[in-house]
Amino acid sequence: MRSLGKLSIAASLVLLAQAAGAQNYQAKELVKASLQADTSAIVPGKPFSVGLLLRMAPGWHTYWKYSGDAGLPTEIKWNLPPGWTIGEIQWPIPLKTVDPGDILTYGYQDEVLLIQQITPPPGISPPSQSQGNAGAFSVTLSAQIDWLVCEKICIPGSANLTLELPVSASAEPKNTDLFARYRRLLPQKFPAENSATATWSRVGDDLHLKIASDQVANYQAIDFFPVPQGNTIVGHPTVESRKANEVNFRIPTESADKSLASIPGLIVFAQHENGNDRSAWELGATQVAAASPIGQPSRSLATFLLFGFIGGFILNLMPCVLPVISLKIFGFIQHAGKDRRGVFRNGIAFIAGIFVWFIGLALLLIALKAGGHQITWAAQFTNPYFVLILSVIVLVFALDLFGVFEITLPQALMHRMLHSSTREGEAGSFFQGLFATALATPCTAPFLGTAIGFSFTQSPLIILLMFIAVAAGMSAPYFLLSAQPAWMKFVPQPGPWMVHVKQFMGFLLLATLLFLIYVLGAQRGLDGAIWASCFLLVIATVCWMKGAFVVPTASAPKRATVLLLMLLLLLGSGFYFVGNKFESSKIDTAQLGSGEGWQRFTPERLQSERDQGHAVFLDFTAAWCLTCKFNEKAVLENSEVRDAFERHNVVKLKADWTNGDPVITKLLQQFGRPGVPLYVLYPGKSQEPFVFPELLTKNILLDKLETVPPAIASKN
Repeated sequence: MRSLGKLSIAASLVLLAQAAGAQNYQAKELVKASLQADTSAIVPGKPFSVGLLLRMAPGWHTYWKYSGDAGLPTEIKWNLPPGWTIGEIQWPIPLKTVDPGDILTYGYQDEVLLIQQITPPPGISPPSQSQGNAGAFSVTLSAQIDWLVCEKICIPGSANLTLELPVSASAEPKNTDLFARYRRLLPQKFPAENSATATWSRVGDDLHLKIASDQVANYQAIDFFPVPQGNTIVGHPTVESRKANEVNFRIPTESADKSLASIPGLIVFAQHENGNDRSAWELGATQVAAASPIGQPSRSLATFLLFGFIGGFILNLMPCVLPVISLKIFGFIQHAGKDRRGVFRNGIAFIAGIFVWFIGLALLLIALKAGGHQITWAAQFTNPYFVLILSVIVLVFALDLFGVFEITLPQALMHRMLHSSTREGEAGSFFQGLFATALATPCTAPFLGTAIGFSFTQSPLIILLMFIAVAAGMSAPYFLLSAQPAWMKFVPQPGPWMVHVKQFMGFLLLATLLFLIYVLGAQRGLDGAIWASCFLLVIATVCWMKGAFVVPTASAPKRATVLLLMLLLLLGSGFYFVGNKFESSKIDTAQLGSGEGWQRFTPERLQSERDQGHAVFLDFTAAWCLTCKFNEKAVLENSEVRDAFERHNVVKLKADWTNGDPVITKLLQQFGRPGVPLYVLYPGKSQEPFVFPELLTKNILLDKLETVPPAIASKN
């Protein structure tokens, strides 16, 4: 079962400018949006209906409230006067579409009206600026509309729409045919128990729904359209069996809460699939509450928290953290000669930086999940601006280590936080922990992917506990070193040699900077990397100016002049190099993942190869993932492995997640993984895929390839 990605508005798609509620692309109007009312006037205190009318170009479609394997539902954000209330969107019964690659979606073609009920207050005051005829005034209602329209490509659209209606003591119906047509397509409440029953059960990861009613026999086509709640992921519902007055549905669940007993949705009836005569019963919260309970998950919460702790500990050994591990070692060397209390305080400050990063990341993900967004591990690295900001921080730290300038805190703050005249104290250790952890989390480690993937399907409290467990695991070695200073005897004592070591570590940070620039090049192309480097050159110049001229011995006018020049350089370069040149730099996505025997992953290509009986190896990777690069160099590019792929006629597809492709995001979630790396082998057309561990080994990959059945060679 392949549930493929919900397309995110934040994806690398072209956001077109909207005018008068119309969305245009290549001189073609794709969507025309307008607000329609079922009344000629607003009567104070009397509810009325307003509908968002979307008219799509032939072949294009928008999406239902649950879009399925791809797409995004239309969003309506009203700006109503105080005292006005708005009801939920009344979604008409959608059409079900299965696209190439077994992508199942629910949406609307040609036209759709999304109805909401608005209730004005009993007393409506005229706008303060209204003039003229006393008692005659109107009210303007406005709404921000966001939608995604798709054909072969998907393009997000938006419009700011207004609807002006007069206020009157009476009103006449309006747009009656339009509203009547779409009200007939609204789902009905589930019938009473004496005429229909819904029974839920669960076997493994599959939910089973039995609908019993005399009306079942009256329709040729019966389907179940799910509306999963929270972060639940469902597969494609199918009719498992059917009798005269009974139908049984099988609904696969993927990465869902193991205590899940039922899913809200629609029971859709029609003489033919997607027929104009379709009707539906809404299976809502009442029926869900009556679902039969199931057993407990096979693994306890404590087990997953232990996985998170182990995964956090292993992060210290992963390639992702190697470029900055020197910062941690250098910190302990600096503190080796201090008293036990001082070493412990600095160690705790370093650990606090680790915890603050992970807890802050957890709270951000919880907020995004509550807002209906998909959440993934290391998603911040899919944003080129985050990588650019991180590049600036790495450069500034490197220049500080070289002695070009010094990062200093205000004197009063330094006195309170560090209790000394130097900046090497608890504050420095805290920011080192924060900075090192930020650079250490672009990839998953063994155990970590399983633990984080589990937590993303759970409540906000479980997500927070999981990230605390990961932070505890990563900080454990530093706590032990801090709590047992006797172990510090193995660390060299501080001395003049540390100046050279400090400068050497600046070069290690420059190596990290080169890696980040490479990531920017993968995200925005060669032009993007060049313009980002230009901006970094200005940053370096500004740091040099601070170290050379903003010194205590310089006069106040000189310092002020230099600071002004520094500010102008930062603003000017930021506007030109980042806001203009870097922003406009793009990369040809068709080239991502291709080359050296690899083909770019698309759902259609995967489905096509599997339909032909070919074995497929799917590599989920990203340019910023050092674990992915390590696996590629050590395993996937190994000559024995390449020969095995060729010998068994395995098609190699690369799913490049560098820019956060939403289709790849959804497929990662299907396999219960929060991020990259992920390696999946599809042995044959009807065989279940095999998921490899995050850290690949040559032996495990070769052993699994030997199990691939003979197949016809693929013609790439």
